[in-house]
Amino acid sequence: MTQAVTNKTGQQAPQPKLIKQAAPASELTPLMRVQDAVVKYGFVAVTVLLFVYFAATEPAFATSDSLFAMLKYASVTAILGLGMTFSMVVGGMDMSIGSQAGLAVQMAAMTMVFYNMNGTTAGLVVVGVGILVGLVNAFLIVYCKIPDLLATLAMMFVIQGVKLIPVDGQSVSAGMVLRDGSVAPGKFTSTFLLLDRGTLGPVPLPVVIMLVLALVSWFFLSRTKWGRLMYAVGANPEAARLSGVRVGFYRGLAYVLTSTFASVGGLILVSRIGQGDVNAGSSSLLEAVAVALVGTSVLGAGKANAWGTLLGALLVGIVLTGLTMKGFQYYYQDTAKGLVLLVALVFSYTMSRKKVRYTPAT
Repeated sequence: MTQAVTNKTGQQAPQPKLIKQAAPASELTPLMRVQDAVVKYGFVAVTVLLFVYFAATEPAFATSDSLFAMLKYASVTAILGLGMTFSMVVGGMDMSIGSQAGLAVQMAAMTMVFYNMNGTTAGLVVVGVGILVGLVNAFLIVYCKIPDLLATLAMMFVIQGVKLIPVDGQSVSAGMVLRDGSVAPGKFTSTFLLLDRGTLGPVPLPVVIMLVLALVSWFFLSRTKWGRLMYAVGANPEAARLSGVRVGFYRGLAYVLTSTFASVGGLILVSRIGQGDVNAGSSSLLEAVAVALVGTSVLGAGKANAWGTLLGALLVGIVLTGLTMKGFQYYYQDTAKGLVLLVALVFSYTMSRKKVRYTPAT
């Protein structure tokens, strides 16, 4: 029990507010120092150890062909994870990102197969539709005040249904029969297919795109005023608003960027499978969320960031490629992804807790 303090007029003086502060480095115990090191470097160490283990037990794992194939496989997940990173930076999460990638697959296929357009036109259409979906999400979240999870979850179901209506629930492929009985006049152009199958020197083109987008995302979030303000919005939107930040604008911008990245990932995906598969993107949501959450634990960042997301996608790629080479069936992959995510959450939310001390606010 604390006694009330009175001033000279006999009135009760306000009690000082207590501010929670992290203990300085000089007060850290040896155990806390170990925990701090594990939080900062543990996930990187896990990634390196897994790579060394698979390389030592499966010689084919460490070959250049295998490594490039692994990075190529992880590229779509990484790009979608980078898109998810933007919405997580502002304190949200886009549950429609997987269905948006699936929509991109269908739109690209329809543009080329149904309307006999070239790959460039298909890419512009897909990105344009992605930006439009992002604007709709931003409108629902910012202006209609719908919680982001509910708004994007509803959008996910809308997109999943809308993308099936024009094709009667069928996958789009060259030579398919249309509703009127005619044969689709177009096909996937060879130039468009290079989006996934092409190379820049020895490096697959999807890997180049992934690295470029990661670099752009890192620069935008860490080295520009817009990115720093987006972090401020995610940390404390009310404080950001009182500081004059246009909170609604930056939240909306984050969802537009998320949708744009989802469209790019969808373009690579449809180039990879060579048809408008109606099931494309169905598992992309969980993978994007997983790698973005994994990224928060890298180097003890404690927040969504581009390089962390990229490392998360790389770790998932290492685990899945290694398990495949060791002969594990495909149904072990979801368990592996879940375990990776659990480890990341342990690093981010459990071991990163430090002892704090309370001091009066001035």
